[in-house]
Amino acid sequence: MVTFLPSRAGRLADVPSFDRGIGGAESNVACALAAAGHRTRWVSRVGADGFGDHLVEAIARYGVDTRCVGRDPHRPTGIYFRTADDRDTDAHEVLYYRAGSAASAMAPRSVDRDALDGGRILHLSGITAALSADCLALLRELTAPRPGRPLVSFDVNYRPGLWSGEASESPRVLLDLARGADLVFVGEDEAADAWDVTGGPDAIRAALPEPATLVVKQGSGGATVYTEGEPAVFQAALKVDVVAPVGAGDAFAAGFLSATLRGLTADQRLRHGHLMAAAALTVPGDLATPPAREHTDRLAALDAEAWGTLRLGPGWTDGVPVNTEAKEEART
Repeated sequence: MVTFLPSRAGRLADVPSFDRGIGGAESNVACALAAAGHRTRWVSRVGADGFGDHLVEAIARYGVDTRCVGRDPHRPTGIYFRTADDRDTDAHEVLYYRAGSAASAMAPRSVDRDALDGGRILHLSGITAALSADCLALLRELTAPRPGRPLVSFDVNYRPGLWSGEASESPRVLLDLARGADLVFVGEDEAADAWDVTGGPDAIRAALPEPATLVVKQGSGGATVYTEGEPAVFQAALKVDVVAPVGAGDAFAAGFLSATLRGLTADQRLRHGHLMAAAALTVPGDLATPPAREHTDRLAALDAEAWGTLRLGPGWTDGVPVNTEAKEEART
């Protein structure tokens, strides 16, 4: 979908103009992974309209294969508007215009299964499940056990505002989908809001034991990963000078998946997730160009003390040397 970013902070009623950008959890992840050097394909539907043209062209410029994006001549491309405030504040507003959109018409019969099963990882989002009954049927089919399926990654992405009349069913639906995935991303706040699961990451793992890998995002505190047969691993989040608090969840998923594709260890996967999230947090929109791989690898390899004192701000992805020797907080 197309995102309209406010030209300044304030209520939607008071914002005079908006800048157009790329939106959508799955396409955000695909763009970040492509920019990080991975081969990615985005499978979706957009309208046969100018906004659809913009999305396909802009996402393709990141290096994403968009040949399997359908164009719907009867339904529009979805759009949404949001305020500049943090999603977790009372001042945050978001307006979705996705009912009846081209993406909401995705269904098991209309999606090329070969296109979906051709990669090592298939990444899905709970947002898609909220768009329509057909979209939910598609996600149920893709998370069902079947021979030869790729590793299925599922980001819960609980958005109550998207579920409308089905809101009361959304917690159960999202839990069922998560149980069918191999790798799940969920925030502590999402688990509490959707499933009434409190008590920290261990309680979430107890409620969701099925996925081989479960990543529990703990906001500014960090993240914990549970891998089947191995001890839980925690990595603290980085200190970041935030420009816009959006897109970090998708970027974190992209960083974690990138490190997964590279066969890195659990703690390195978490650190790469944090670094990719920091790239998104230090730019105005949902998407940021990630740092060069060697720069990310160098930062991810810092010892615990240096990692704990690292602070990242706008421009850090340009590869400016980081002072890791100083005892005070390091800045790029």
